[in-house]
Amino acid sequence: MTPSENELRSELELLVTESANPAYPDLAALSTRELAAAMNTEDALVPAAVQRHVPAIAAIIDEISRRMKRGGRLVYVGAGTPGRLGILDASECPPTFGTDPTQVVGVIAGGRAAVKQAVEDAEDSAENAQQDMAALRLTTNDSVIGIAASGRTPYVIAAVTAARAQGAYTVGFSCNENSPLGAAADAALEIEVGPEVLTGSTRLKAGTCQKLVLNMLSTATMVRLGKTYKNFMVDLRATNAKLRARSERTLMRATDCDAATAAAALEAAGGHVKAAILAVMTGLPAARAAELLEQSQGFLPAAITAGTR
Repeated sequence: MTPSENELRSELELLVTESANPAYPDLAALSTRELAAAMNTEDALVPAAVQRHVPAIAAIIDEISRRMKRGGRLVYVGAGTPGRLGILDASECPPTFGTDPTQVVGVIAGGRAAVKQAVEDAEDSAENAQQDMAALRLTTNDSVIGIAASGRTPYVIAAVTAARAQGAYTVGFSCNENSPLGAAADAALEIEVGPEVLTGSTRLKAGTCQKLVLNMLSTATMVRLGKTYKNFMVDLRATNAKLRARSERTLMRATDCDAATAAAALEAAGGHVKAAILAVMTGLPAARAAELLEQSQGFLPAAITAGTR
């Protein structure tokens, strides 16, 4: 049932994300330098708030990783800024980690149109959320992260509820404690960062919090999936000149080889950094290196061990 305007006002009144920041009662009265400093001061509070939830974040990463190792997907769901941040994180995974675009997915209320332009009423549609989740054909191997600063966005709650009913692992990520979103999910991740400088503008501190956490979820999960070696991106897709140069430098750093050796190894491996590293470190032909990587489920240390026996 849709809440009345009075009920909604009463509900919002209780949310930290909707409260006014008493430290900055009149933004226009501040000089531009003071205003910028105020925003920076508030932003500096966010990492400490996230730090307090690292154990919970780590547990979520482990659950996502277990499912993705079985072929599952990581799905972000949000409306407005949270939805766009989810799409941003998902879109960076293929070039950074060589994932298939279907492995990490961002879903936003209102669809593609909402990425570039606000579709504010889309966040109220539970029916659209159910349809969007049904279209994904979720399984028990999938993980769905519902993101809403308020923790009360109908679209996101409905999406998480539907995903959970399909057997997916679900997380309700908000910036208010004891949220309906957290209650709807398998795991609640509720990180309060305090009132915004601009009252209710949760694209600010709350958005920064969301970006930090999504960085952690995707990056740490990919580490657990063997998409990195030491602290190098070894499954990146070299789709432009910068990434091709980065691939060569990564190979040189990982194996201590020279530029000529790196260039030749990458060419032989079809630009696949991980296979090139394995070939250089073991002396194996690129084709055999690729076979060993496949047999090792993409985990380079295991492939190196197998290739040096």
